[in-house]
Amino acid sequence: MPIQAPDAEAAPAISLSLSNPTPVHPLGTSAKVLLTSVFGPYAQDDEWGSRSLNPMELYHNQVTRVQGPFSLRMFHRSWGLMMIQQNITAPCTVLDFPQQDRFIEELTTRRYDIIGITSIIPNLGKVKRMCELIREHQPGATIVVGGHIANMPTLNEQIDADHVVRGEGVRWFRGYLGEDVDRPIRHPRVLSGLGARTMGVPLSNKPGEIAATLIPSVGCPMGCNFCSTSHMFGGKGKHIDFYPTGDELFAVMCDLEEHLKVWSFFVMDENFLLHRKRALRLLELMKEHHKSWALYVFSSANVLKSYTTEQLIGLGISWVWMGIEGKDSQYAKLSGADTLSLVKELQSHGIRVLGSTIIGLEEHTADNLDAAIEHAISHDTEFHQFMLYTPIPGTLLWKQIENEGRLTDPGCTQPADTHGQLRFNYTHRNLSPGQETDFLIKAFTRDFEVNGPSVIRVARTTLAGYIRYRNHPDARIRRRYELEAKSLATVHAGAVWAARKWFAHDESIRARLDTLRNDLNKTFGLKARLAAPLIGRYVLSKLRKEKARLENGWTYEPPTFYEHARTGQTHVNPSHRTRSTPAQWAVSGARAALAMLGVLVNSR
Repeated sequence: MPIQAPDAEAAPAISLSLSNPTPVHPLGTSAKVLLTSVFGPYAQDDEWGSRSLNPMELYHNQVTRVQGPFSLRMFHRSWGLMMIQQNITAPCTVLDFPQQDRFIEELTTRRYDIIGITSIIPNLGKVKRMCELIREHQPGATIVVGGHIANMPTLNEQIDADHVVRGEGVRWFRGYLGEDVDRPIRHPRVLSGLGARTMGVPLSNKPGEIAATLIPSVGCPMGCNFCSTSHMFGGKGKHIDFYPTGDELFAVMCDLEEHLKVWSFFVMDENFLLHRKRALRLLELMKEHHKSWALYVFSSANVLKSYTTEQLIGLGISWVWMGIEGKDSQYAKLSGADTLSLVKELQSHGIRVLGSTIIGLEEHTADNLDAAIEHAISHDTEFHQFMLYTPIPGTLLWKQIENEGRLTDPGCTQPADTHGQLRFNYTHRNLSPGQETDFLIKAFTRDFEVNGPSVIRVARTTLAGYIRYRNHPDARIRRRYELEAKSLATVHAGAVWAARKWFAHDESIRARLDTLRNDLNKTFGLKARLAAPLIGRYVLSKLRKEKARLENGWTYEPPTFYEHARTGQTHVNPSHRTRSTPAQWAVSGARAALAMLGVLVNSR
């Protein structure tokens, strides 16, 4: 599981909660509310805490970081803000991914009674600045700050906010506005990602090509000591269910299916399959109503093993994010788990895997880390996240390291580089300062060198699942695998062709690509043979342009979203899109072909 999302918007849920009783706002449900994420730009080094190393992109930030033009690039909305907006009756506006001048414009042109800011800890400087701007331009507004940043024990001393609240935000806001805190949760209708692109090509954003975001619950009962998300929602053994039954969850999924025209769901739940009764009831309903849905879930290895393959396939489990902490991990969720065999078994059924490995565990030394890295990459998962073992303020691990006197910034006054992708914020017992950075980069690099581009690994496993299940007796199962494989013979074949040219001098990767190309040709025949060079030449040209663009310092930024709850109006500010949107440089005549790797879009 991720130690911490790379940005406030990528966190599983916002993070404001009823940690202590609070008075009701004097205006109650008449109060005007503004909910906002921290201001951009994000992918640059600045005085407010942004870092080029820590962009607003979960995958490029922590997973495909060294894969250059093959990296998966996309943004995720601030789902927690949207969840709160949908579940309060007070007039509420969401300002997502604003630039600082856009935030100031909002403060100077519209009056609000309550302004809520969500953030992670590295963006402390931005939250502090936003609080100052609110006091300057709207001194009468109540400032509420939440998100992972609320875990900081000293936050009250570092920012000028009226409420710093932790945990689940819907209940807190309802209580503060004098509303019924226990009424049912209304799920927002939101797609899982935007601006998706890889190999220099924008991926399709047509209905049915992108997964919906589904948030069944928040928190994780496993309670790993380093996990900021688990700590934020109560710690070990605790979580908050928004939809505790399979029937409730099925109804939400049907609504998302109907209004967003989706058939796949990115399930933002720290360990979705751990809630076994709910999952199995959902399976019953999917069978009863002939739903060929695909689910992309987070799960621990041992929980996955508690289900039969038939149950996983029936549920549409198509993509799994799971921890692979090493053969001697101290964490119970991996106790006795043969993750190598498990990954191979999942892949043989077409289930893509994102492995997650922590660098710098207590048992790691300069002598054994190379072996730990090789063990991780030997899983050959479709994606692999590597993160530094980082005590996040407020977690049990933070308290332990603090008690041992090993924190380098115990007051957490300079947190901009505490994001798990640069250096330790404490003294490691076995590693000298700087070694952790070298090992982290080595892990990403070795995975790419040995296993090749993630986007190609996805095609390999998708093909394996299609071959295995294309003649399955259950039409519901067949249809899902057909949907996931619909681009294999065309755009995937072209991508493999382009990658084969790109890695012409890398014998190991070239051999992998040749095997996949032969398998595609064997399965789809003349269609794949003809499509590969036609589409592949276009992709190869985009790869080369993207490589040059990135080497020249190109960065991506998300657009600004401005949404009013009661009117349903959404305004996307084009001036704050990526510095040059994919649509501006895509070749229009090739757009259908470059619905590119459509299965990947549905594999987040």
